[in-house]
Amino acid sequence: MAVNRVGLSRKANLAGILEMAAAAVGQGAEMVLFPEAALTGLINDDDPELDLPLGEEIPGPLVNLLSSAANQNGIWLGIGLLERDGERLYDSAVLLDPQGRIALKYRRISPGWHGTKADPRVYCHGNELPFAETPFGRLSFLICGDLFDDEIAQGARGLKPDLVLVPFARNFEDGSWDAGRWEREERGAYAERAKVIGSYVAMVNYLSEIDGAFGGAMIVSPKGDILCELSPGVSGILVGEIGL
Repeated sequence: MAVNRVGLSRKANLAGILEMAAAAVGQGAEMVLFPEAALTGLINDDDPELDLPLGEEIPGPLVNLLSSAANQNGIWLGIGLLERDGERLYDSAVLLDPQGRIALKYRRISPGWHGTKADPRVYCHGNELPFAETPFGRLSFLICGDLFDDEIAQGARGLKPDLVLVPFARNFEDGSWDAGRWEREERGAYAERAKVIGSYVAMVNYLSEIDGAFGGAMIVSPKGDILCELSPGVSGILVGEIGL
């Protein structure tokens, strides 16, 4: 799980993502997962004129660059991106295989990534729970609030995945990177959701001064045990091993 720092420059953000993907390989990782909206941050404000340009086509030029990185590094690469499909915007995630091919694309089902008054013709949601059969077993995505929606979580459980990848974006209202508050209020709640799904869950948040996203990452067992974690407030790579 790569906790990348997200700033105002998409070019710099992309450079950081590519550097971290290569660094993950150097640390022995076979797969690297980046957070929700890892290129831009979840900075949409329900104004299509401002928000549509944040989106990337999948497939498209940006994904082609990431595909090349996956191929050059020989690594599976998962990442959350705001996806533009014509005049529609989705909160999506994509998994690329070591040959750079799209193995899985998922569109967030839960609506919490935008405001309640956002134009539904522009701000759209997925309605499927796809999965990919990989050398690691069956993989699927959930994005952020999907994890806490019981209907979606039960749907994911029905897939019987070996591993669920959960890119997310989370901040506190005061914009703080408060590791103690995370520990007291939310860490356990996130871990408990793995029990609902009944599989290993890998989750990762980005770090940003723009919207206060505080980072953090962890791998949780099907029983809700936290196997490894990276505390909020730091950018870095958490490397864990799961026997699937």
